[in-house]
Amino acid sequence: MGGRVVILGIYVTDLAFRASRMPLIGETIAGSTFAMGPGGKGSNQAVAAARAGAEVVFCTRLGNDAFGDIARATWQAEGIVARATSVEGMATGAAHIFVEEGTGHNAIIVAAGAAGTMDAGDADAIETDIASAQVFVTQLEQPVAAARRGLEIARRHGVTTVLNPAPALPLPDDIFALCDYVTPNETEAATLTGIEVRSRDDARKAADALLAKGAGAVIVTLGEAGALMHSHARSVFVPAFRCGPVIETAGAGDGFTGGFAAALARGDDPVEAIRFGCALAGISVTRPGTAPSMPRLAEIEALLGAAAAAD
Repeated sequence: MGGRVVILGIYVTDLAFRASRMPLIGETIAGSTFAMGPGGKGSNQAVAAARAGAEVVFCTRLGNDAFGDIARATWQAEGIVARATSVEGMATGAAHIFVEEGTGHNAIIVAAGAAGTMDAGDADAIETDIASAQVFVTQLEQPVAAARRGLEIARRHGVTTVLNPAPALPLPDDIFALCDYVTPNETEAATLTGIEVRSRDDARKAADALLAKGAGAVIVTLGEAGALMHSHARSVFVPAFRCGPVIETAGAGDGFTGGFAAALARGDDPVEAIRFGCALAGISVTRPGTAPSMPRLAEIEALLGAAAAAD
């Protein structure tokens, strides 16, 4: 596929519990399954982009512990170049993921651990990697200062920038001028703009508010509906792909962002890159886990080919 993607973010080890419902405070309930595996938005996006054919560099911080060993083994297996600093005396991040049986809906608690100490210096240390990339991606699970510096470096070197503003939190307006693409979901768009997103029209209004703050283009992901790309030049809705029963949605947004970045890096038109990201995400939700659910390039291309033939 080609193209280099540099991602700055966090790794956590996912501890996923499946049950019929969430327990109440003070209550213990029986779950049906438990699984442990690699996760964290940045690392998930790195796995998605790598499996989609991109050359990927991932920057984070880890603890010197067993979870950190899982992280490094994961990246090595996926061919991801890791720029991961070990922090003595701190644990590698972890996430508690509750998955609702029957729907695949989830609720997540993330503790960033060592990655929560990231700062602007982490981005400075990978400036050479960023400068040689086609696309730079970051999120908000690590401190904003690290994300901002990465965006500033990428902008200085003419590298396309993608900000996935997750988890949702208020941001200073001037950060949006550093972003070629901002990719919030409905909840994140509402947090950033104060506009509740319940429809495509709402998504356009929220996107307009982010464009006014300086974003180049906004892609509002709308879950099982699809994604809306809105810029000053055009507004395009891309429907989601239905690939079978939904098992787990926890990694879908990361899959979309990683796939979108990989397709942009190889030179795809943004709308085609969104379609590629939607196809990747559509496959991922039919499988358990976050990073482990990400499909390979051949699977994504087969789905896109079948969809094109059906049109």
